[in-house]
Amino acid sequence: MAVQIRFEGAEADVGYGEHWVPRSGYGIYAREYPGEEPAVVLMHGFPDNLHLYDRVVPHLVCAGRRVVVFDFLGWGNSDKPRGFPYTADNQARDLAAVVQHLGLEKIVSVAHDASGQPAIDWVLWHPERAAALVLLNTYYGLMPDVRLPEAIFLFSTPVLRNVARFVSNRFDLFRRLYEWQVGRRFIRDEGVRREFVPLLYRQFAADPSTKEAFFSLNADLRGAARSRSGAEGEMRSFSRPVRIIFGESDPYLNAGMARHFHDLFPNSELFLLPTARHFPQLDEPEEVARLILQAPTADSGARNSEDG
Repeated sequence: MAVQIRFEGAEADVGYGEHWVPRSGYGIYAREYPGEEPAVVLMHGFPDNLHLYDRVVPHLVCAGRRVVVFDFLGWGNSDKPRGFPYTADNQARDLAAVVQHLGLEKIVSVAHDASGQPAIDWVLWHPERAAALVLLNTYYGLMPDVRLPEAIFLFSTPVLRNVARFVSNRFDLFRRLYEWQVGRRFIRDEGVRREFVPLLYRQFAADPSTKEAFFSLNADLRGAARSRSGAEGEMRSFSRPVRIIFGESDPYLNAGMARHFHDLFPNSELFLLPTARHFPQLDEPEEVARLILQAPTADSGARNSEDG
């Protein structure tokens, strides 16, 4: 199949293959764009899906790279089984299923937001398979400087989240909160907001809805962060190249967290994009793609640097 994507004032027909990756009796939807290895695997957080990378993919594919994007179970076009334990641990298993099904030998693992946990888990478990790790405004354990987005705070805080779920289903408040949080707080440019906020929200209005996955991952959020706070030693001994690319204008998963990741990973490079917010792949897609393409891999070596 092919999708027509606009970028740099032009249009490109970008061909991809569709896959349904089996996982615990359900299907994970993935798109694969052919190209040179190592494959770049792009992962979304919540509350979004693979369309988060629509502005980045054309740059990667036109540069000749093999690219994989997929929706975690419960999101986008993937199956949304009711009662499924949507957790960070299970998202790491989703990633493992995609890598195995597509026969990916080594990958450049690109994580954003909540996918930082499954992405970092996977590379720590399989360092020999990690060509590089790229972190975009994400988190892992209990990190200093983090500020939870207002909507995530509401739906992840015990007791408060039960009230938030009840109230949010009244008077279309969930949609209004989504449009405010994602549109007004996460995305810089008005034109991009108009295009992507409805596109990303569509999965919440669908039947089955991705709301169950959203609520479940929020409930898992604090425990998942606590459980990973003992991994600092493994992160410090991780020798594969790491490239940290953060929107510096994100008040939530912010520059302080980027610098903390830079301290934890000894073989890391830090890049701060001054005007980009929580979604640097939407605010600065060409620059994000350039930094991904130029990221050193395990075969090419890496250097430590900071570009502020």
